[in-house]
Amino acid sequence: MEQRTIERLGRSVSVIGLGTWQLGADWGEVSDADAGAVLDAAAERGVTFFDTADVYGDGRSERFCARLLPEHFVATKMGRRVDQVTENYNRENFLAWNDRSRANLSVETLDLVQLHGPPDGVYENDDVFEALDEMVQAGRMRAYGVSVETCDQALAAIARPHVATVQIILNCFRRKPLEQVLPAAREAGVGIIARVPLASGLLSGRYDERTEFPASDHRNFNRRGDAFDVGETFAGVPFDVGLAAVKELKSLVDSEVPLAQFALRWVIDQPGVSTVIPGARNPDQVAGNVAAAALEPLSEEQLAGVRDVYDRLVRPHVHHRW
Repeated sequence: MEQRTIERLGRSVSVIGLGTWQLGADWGEVSDADAGAVLDAAAERGVTFFDTADVYGDGRSERFCARLLPEHFVATKMGRRVDQVTENYNRENFLAWNDRSRANLSVETLDLVQLHGPPDGVYENDDVFEALDEMVQAGRMRAYGVSVETCDQALAAIARPHVATVQIILNCFRRKPLEQVLPAAREAGVGIIARVPLASGLLSGRYDERTEFPASDHRNFNRRGDAFDVGETFAGVPFDVGLAAVKELKSLVDSEVPLAQFALRWVIDQPGVSTVIPGARNPDQVAGNVAAAALEPLSEEQLAGVRDVYDRLVRPHVHHRW
């Protein structure tokens, strides 16, 4: 597995990581045994970067990820346990959330803690980042980053001198970060963690107009943003538009390569990406995701084809929003 160094983090991470939202909740039920099998399969195939959060299954995902430490790198998040207003991002809450995550992960020092999609006012608040710096100095965590919704938020986070990583949606249907965010991160030595790389499964190519999702799956209940930012579900692309775009993308893919691996390779090929964190619900999906790292880089023709599909079908729905 290729390893990429994150300068501000001071370490290397596997170019294919694992997102573990699906092991907690909001993607349908996952048993304890299935969650363990997914984590073990990823570790066995060279994945060293695992992403979780304190709200995924109300800590369930973190508790699963505890089995990976200390051999692997586990990044968690905090901030979504309260109303999303700037004043709730304060030292007292940070300490409480940090204590909870350290207990869930059974460690004294967390590898990386990311603010979990905070509101705009957080990025301008010096007290927030002073509190985070103090927590690093106290040994509560080794580094911190920010998981963002918009490119403007990403640029504000990168400008903070001790932000080690920025997590942002990046995929064939969300290309805007290529314009300013990735170049700024490269210049600053900030790691880019690419999330939602398969647009909530749209870019797996497995879905069609007849596909139905369980009631507990965010791809059912959050299509209009009823529960959280709609950009987290299908990357903000209307389902029917995404299906039409996928049909065109398939014509760009070599016959022996699954569309999901093509989509992951596209993310890996973008200069500045440190790791991409697809989710997986079983070991076979883990194996398929990891295989993308062994593919040859996409050709200029393929890259141009992705850009054309985006510009014609997807751009009007997402580019101005995030």
